[in-house]
Amino acid sequence: MNMPFDRAISSSSANFPKPAGRSFQYGTAGVSASSFTLDLLDSVVFRVGLLAALRSRKLNSQKIGVMITASHNPPGDNGVKLVDPMGEMLEGSWEAYATQLANAPSEQELLDVYNKLTGDFQIQQDTKAYVVFARDTRASGPRLVSALVAALEATEAEFTDYGLLTTPQLHYITRCLNTKGTPYDFGEPNERGYYEKLAASLGAAMKGRKYSDSVTVDCANGVGGPKLRELIKHLPSPSKGGLEIKVVNDDILAPDRLNHQCGADYVKTNQRAPPSSQVVPLARYASLDGDADRIMYYFIDADGVFRLLDGDRIATLAASFIGDLVRSAGLGEKIKVGIVQTAYANGASTAYVTQDLKLPVVCTPTGVKHLHHAATKFDVGVYFEANGHGTIVFSDLTLKRLAKYEPQSPAQSSALETLRALPALINQAVGDALSDLLLVEVILAHKGWGPSEWDLTYTDLPNRLVRIEVADRNIFKAYDAERKLESPPGVQGQIDKLVGKFKNGRSFARASGTEDAVRVYAEAATRSETDDLAQKVAAVVKQAGAQP
Repeated sequence: MNMPFDRAISSSSANFPKPAGRSFQYGTAGVSASSFTLDLLDSVVFRVGLLAALRSRKLNSQKIGVMITASHNPPGDNGVKLVDPMGEMLEGSWEAYATQLANAPSEQELLDVYNKLTGDFQIQQDTKAYVVFARDTRASGPRLVSALVAALEATEAEFTDYGLLTTPQLHYITRCLNTKGTPYDFGEPNERGYYEKLAASLGAAMKGRKYSDSVTVDCANGVGGPKLRELIKHLPSPSKGGLEIKVVNDDILAPDRLNHQCGADYVKTNQRAPPSSQVVPLARYASLDGDADRIMYYFIDADGVFRLLDGDRIATLAASFIGDLVRSAGLGEKIKVGIVQTAYANGASTAYVTQDLKLPVVCTPTGVKHLHHAATKFDVGVYFEANGHGTIVFSDLTLKRLAKYEPQSPAQSSALETLRALPALINQAVGDALSDLLLVEVILAHKGWGPSEWDLTYTDLPNRLVRIEVADRNIFKAYDAERKLESPPGVQGQIDKLVGKFKNGRSFARASGTEDAVRVYAEAATRSETDDLAQKVAAVVKQAGAQP
């Protein structure tokens, strides 16, 4: 029996055939392809468009987001991912359906999968579907948008193209559209509303406090550059007491410069400032990634040594600040603050949180969906991956308590006023580099700190991240929040034996979610020991990954 959209889907999908002999996998970061396989992505984007329309119909016409980006990856790469109604990542169980659609080898088999999903979920095809989408600055973006639009038109979904946005902006708009007119209204569902919300909450959170000096922001020559400049237009100027933000690496007219020797991933991986940066000792610097959902702070100390202030540092800074505010407001017994980390968190940060801040820590597998879910279990859940991607989640009960609480003193009133501003300053939908930038600057202003004081809160164990290309990433299966490997057999035993030879040694190997590569993380008491451990574990992984 023919379903309503069979003919249109079949006709359109013929323009985006699945490449023979290739398989795709939808993971936490969606589906991506390198410059060598980018032509293969058109069929995937078309099929993700089909799923977006199905997802919207399944959820009674709620708006679903689609973002075309490859984040921190090289400019020749691209990818696609779905955004659920509240601005969160696609529900985990639907990742398998995306993979099934992407790998259907023929037009008929694609229709079979599509119609089976329609039947399994009892989706009424006459239910309206709404999809919103955007892209970053990659040259391949417009072509992939054409594939997406073809799928949406074939399924008669209504859609809005928001053009160039940061990934967090699309998450924000998706949530705003779905909460408009409800008690959970997230803001005005457009780019201007995003800037105005951040600007208003920044003013409320600062309460007349003064910023210390300026901050220089490396925008990875990505979409974050023009969007940060637009945000600055909505903030008070430095002459009126506002924060001076110096924007660098914001060239989006030369696509090949995207993430090239700049950006958050470059800084984290190379443990150095971008070569193009003119770094002055003790000044504050931050780097965004290509789609502005990660941020990394850093500075050069008085001795000329590079100091990284990564996601672990941002998480501990934020948790400490919010914990202090909660106690100062007299809400210490009613609002519990917790931190969620991954295996990539520096061991020193975990010790600082548990021993000095005396806050609970939960470790989850890598990926926003795992971190976000765990964070919602706290009244205030702080989660940042070491790579600088993260946010803070306030429970509904906490928001109600903040709104209704009557302070008993001027000190409590002051702390409460700042606390009430933070949920709007923070993009709770997803990790957002622009929002996180403002949050860090607010905290440093309240504390009267520069980067040196922030860096002194604890001493990082030296760490190293090494990327190893492998034939098939799927043979590397992890458990214990990705801190150990269950396969290939024997590899974890070799890693454990190596780790045991180093003081404060810790290392693990984790398969990439988007490419045939494995990343090895290592830390130890000294830099030379860390590098030695990382290379030894990398050699074990490389050998295991080379075996048929």
